[in-house]
Amino acid sequence: MKKRTMTEQRTPASPTENGGRIETQARDIPSQPIAAVLDAIQKRHRFLLTSHCRPDGDAVGSLLALWMTLNAMGKHAEMLLYDPVPVIYRTLPSADQIRGVAGLAAGFEPDAVVLLECDSVGRSRLQGLEDKFLINIDHHTSGNPFASVNWIDTKASAVAEMVYRLADAAKVAVTPAMATCLYTALLSDTGSFCYEGTSASTFALAKGLVELGANPARIAEDLYFSNPLSKMQLLGVALTTLQRDGSVAWLWVTHDDMVRLGASDEDALGIVNYAIGISGVEIAVFLREMADQHIRVSLRSKSTVRVTHVAEQFGGGGHENASGCTLDGPIATATERILDAVRQHLHLLAIAGET
Repeated sequence: MKKRTMTEQRTPASPTENGGRIETQARDIPSQPIAAVLDAIQKRHRFLLTSHCRPDGDAVGSLLALWMTLNAMGKHAEMLLYDPVPVIYRTLPSADQIRGVAGLAAGFEPDAVVLLECDSVGRSRLQGLEDKFLINIDHHTSGNPFASVNWIDTKASAVAEMVYRLADAAKVAVTPAMATCLYTALLSDTGSFCYEGTSASTFALAKGLVELGANPARIAEDLYFSNPLSKMQLLGVALTTLQRDGSVAWLWVTHDDMVRLGASDEDALGIVNYAIGISGVEIAVFLREMADQHIRVSLRSKSTVRVTHVAEQFGGGGHENASGCTLDGPIATATERILDAVRQHLHLLAIAGET
């Protein structure tokens, strides 16, 4: 595989001549929340844009696309994330404009803060936002109307879909750079179009974004074929712990494993998918011991099994088929607790005749 220069990685292909709009399948989507968000933006000039800690592809890609949208509207926006942008998303257009917690311009006072994919201000882990005018854009079933203006659409396959619709409502043409960011967000948050909730409208949006300049082969290469050696080594360690009990599979890594391999937090992303890939497994659990002895849990499920219900029992949340939560250690105790909850959930589904 030929290695591309940074310029080639960051520069999307040219769009087709369609005015930067995508004709997607008609959906029953209330216009009022979009109108409320757009009105709040139009009335203000300076914006702080952020998303959840430990940002994923939807958080990063949608944040960048929203920033480009506001720039096109003549607004001044700054992007701020508590945690660094994962390596695989740093080739996205303008990713170097995302600041860390210590990097915000001195004296910058936003008229509003836009939070993507957050069920509360605390999910961003940024301080001092509570007294700001807040705009909340989320698509998770665990979303909460905590902000001054709230737009929560659980039918959206990714928050990228919502950002596209916002740009469309604002009559902002989608540029190749925006299309690249939105396609990346859509691809990653749908599990490469594998998760429940992926619909004809999802593929229509993906098709339109490709027509507008997103290069699917290059984006896939950045996401799936650019892994550091430490990630592969961590996966190898995790697979040695893999266990299965009926329709449940689980695996884990310790903090010592992470330190020994020089692995980063993002190296642990996606490991749970190897367990859910086993035939006959309906729920997969991946546990990662952190430096503070807490245990970060990733949950995946197939079909109609909704693991978000399990995650919410422990203060977590996410997608119906891809959720997470944090438990107290040690790892053996956390494993027992989460597996008990998973088995109870499957038992209740069996009683209801849903499995």
